[in-house]
Amino acid sequence: MLFERLTRKLPEDPDPSVFKLAEPAFRSPRAAAGELTVTWSGHATVLLQLGALNVLTDPHWSKRASPVQFAGPARWVKPGIEFGDLPPIDLVLISHNHFDHLDSGTVRRLAAIFPDAAWRVPLGLASFVRRRGARDVEELDWWDETRVGGARVTCTPAQHFSARTPFDRNRTLWCGWALARDERRVFFAGDTGYHPKFREIGERLGPFDLALFPVGAYEPRWFMRPVHLNPEEAVCAFRESTAGSDGCVMVPIHWGTFKLTDEPMHEPPRRTVAAWAESGLTPDRLWLMAHGESRRLAAHLVS
Repeated sequence: MLFERLTRKLPEDPDPSVFKLAEPAFRSPRAAAGELTVTWSGHATVLLQLGALNVLTDPHWSKRASPVQFAGPARWVKPGIEFGDLPPIDLVLISHNHFDHLDSGTVRRLAAIFPDAAWRVPLGLASFVRRRGARDVEELDWWDETRVGGARVTCTPAQHFSARTPFDRNRTLWCGWALARDERRVFFAGDTGYHPKFREIGERLGPFDLALFPVGAYEPRWFMRPVHLNPEEAVCAFRESTAGSDGCVMVPIHWGTFKLTDEPMHEPPRRTVAAWAESGLTPDRLWLMAHGESRRLAAHLVS
């Protein structure tokens, strides 16, 4: 299998210009009570606004997903949100320690400009963010809960792995996150393969209004299947975790930003749309967003 991957011709990628930037339209400084706003900056970085609570998932504003900025996977698209335009950040959620999800430079910048932000991380990562300036830091295990800014924050199971060097594999945990504030509930699946806990997550922590699922970095399948959903699996996982969530919206993430695996960069959204249609779900519940695009749910109606 490895020989085949090294010798076969890979599908061609499109020109990066196919990925358009949208103008963010998040609420500044904060959303109204009961409103839920989502803005996709790129990859797994999302700005969530649950009423007055501003949340970032897996923030990444560096040019490369790499331990160094002179080599490694470079951005195809610049961040959809300019760092200086961020609203006051109250909560930062980290799913795991891979370089495309936990960026040292970004942690330092956020900790400096938003010193009062709460950082919630899986087991083993508190020291990493504290050393880079974060103050309010708490580690959680799967199913652990905490409270931040009136929100219930729950660490959820995921199927992945962790490592930043050849010598620290699986020494820290990986996870997803569920948020509940007022009447709004959001599920951020993190970085994950297909696993048997999606239905339980929905039963215990739903019904969700919004679910963020990774749909990219899945080829070759023999290698990536245990740790990365492909689009078809992401749609299945969405259906399982939102079985009782009438009207829940899915936002596909983890695509179109860094070239990490073998599939062409524009394939994940196309396959996601096809899998969504095949599943029989209504098109209005799939929000395939451009980098920087904002959408919102207000008073339980899509606007």
